[in-house]
Amino acid sequence: MTDEPSTRQGYIAWLRSLVGSERVQISVVIGVIRDDAGRILYQHKSSGIWNLPGGLIEPGETPAEALRREVLEETGLEITPSRVIAVTGGPRYRWEYPNGDKTEPTIIVFECEVIGGALDPRDSETAALRYFSRAEAPALPALDFPESFFDASIETTQYE
Repeated sequence: MTDEPSTRQGYIAWLRSLVGSERVQISVVIGVIRDDAGRILYQHKSSGIWNLPGGLIEPGETPAEALRREVLEETGLEITPSRVIAVTGGPRYRWEYPNGDKTEPTIIVFECEVIGGALDPRDSETAALRYFSRAEAPALPALDFPESFFDASIETTQYE
């Protein structure tokens, strides 16, 4: 067996070379980033869907390292994860990409604090960034989170 590559593109390509488009279990981190008014930052992906900033945990990364890297790439913001809001996964979050690749992620959702940077995406994945109140927020087709995940007043971590 070949050692898996250390980069995301290499890792996923390597994994897909072994299993094709079959469903694979992946680990994902998501950041809930609020502005001073309490609105949440959403990312309009170049694929046309809205999402929250985050992505795949690469081999050798901790969840916090992966989230800092992904948020910086996708938004230009430097963040620190301040607490785990939720850990979730299972069939509810299964996703099939347009190319037919299937995944079932385990998702760690972090509340984040912005510590630097400016809204300016550094990758081609992001078409736009915008803060929304929960009432105005777009649907998240890939992440059917319960509303309670976004409640800033909840002090305890939620597990689903």
